[in-house]
Amino acid sequence: MTRRALEIGGLMNFLMLTSMVAAADRPMIDVWPAKVPGEVKELGPEELRPPQPKQRADVQRLTNVSKPTLTLFQPPEGKRNGAGVVICPGGGYSILAWDLEGTEVAEWLNSIGVTALVLKYRVPRRDGDSANKLPLMDAQRSLSLVRSKASELGVDPRRIGILGFSAGGNLAAGACIKYGERQYDKLDVVDEVSCRPDFGVLVYPAYLVDNSGSLKPEYQPTKETPPMFFAHALNDGVTPDSSIAMTRASKRSACRPSCTCTIRAATALVCERASSPATPGPPAAPSGSSIGSY
Repeated sequence: MTRRALEIGGLMNFLMLTSMVAAADRPMIDVWPAKVPGEVKELGPEELRPPQPKQRADVQRLTNVSKPTLTLFQPPEGKRNGAGVVICPGGGYSILAWDLEGTEVAEWLNSIGVTALVLKYRVPRRDGDSANKLPLMDAQRSLSLVRSKASELGVDPRRIGILGFSAGGNLAAGACIKYGERQYDKLDVVDEVSCRPDFGVLVYPAYLVDNSGSLKPEYQPTKETPPMFFAHALNDGVTPDSSIAMTRASKRSACRPSCTCTIRAATALVCERASSPATPGPPAAPSGSSIGSY
């Protein structure tokens, strides 16, 4: 074994240890009450995937997720503003960028008074699930679950949103568009609670357009679609066509009467250049006032 391999192995072990310690310090909620619907075979234990060539070595890439959970991050009691956000890390539906697009974002949201729950949804994509139905099941159940526990969590059931990066942005878009089409048979009273997010924050969302740059039919918004905020750099490896096409489609659809201004139906922050992934928190991410306004 080369010295480089030993160094990478040591780093991954250290990251796994710190991840386990951090998880132990935070309340964790099982998304599903018993058997996870749609699972047909064992994947093996969860693990952190080593970085590939040219990938950052300091990012936790979690894979082999078959038991979805929500990890709770709460601001101090006196600082909570009543908003709650389910966070969907990205990773191409292959891994979850657990810290960079998950726990770090949750900590930043806490700093502006928002209660955050990091969703560990199922990855990698299962054979035959080209529509990513299983992660959407996890997201829909999570939104119903958080809303059912709103009082316990100290959040307003009318101010629960979803935030996602890249593939997680695609998942957030699916949750915003397809909330009326629950992807699984109802299991219990939790599923009687709405899974409609009150707002969506999509950061360089992926897979929303076809090869021609047109918005895919399954992501067409309607006047009932919740307000969404998009952030995308033009030089991002994930094509900005997804954000641009969905922003235009959202603005063409009628804004719900509850929106105070038309632009809130689909607000876009598109910049010429940015590092990717974007660093959470000001100035690279939407300001606290932007998210807090929802």
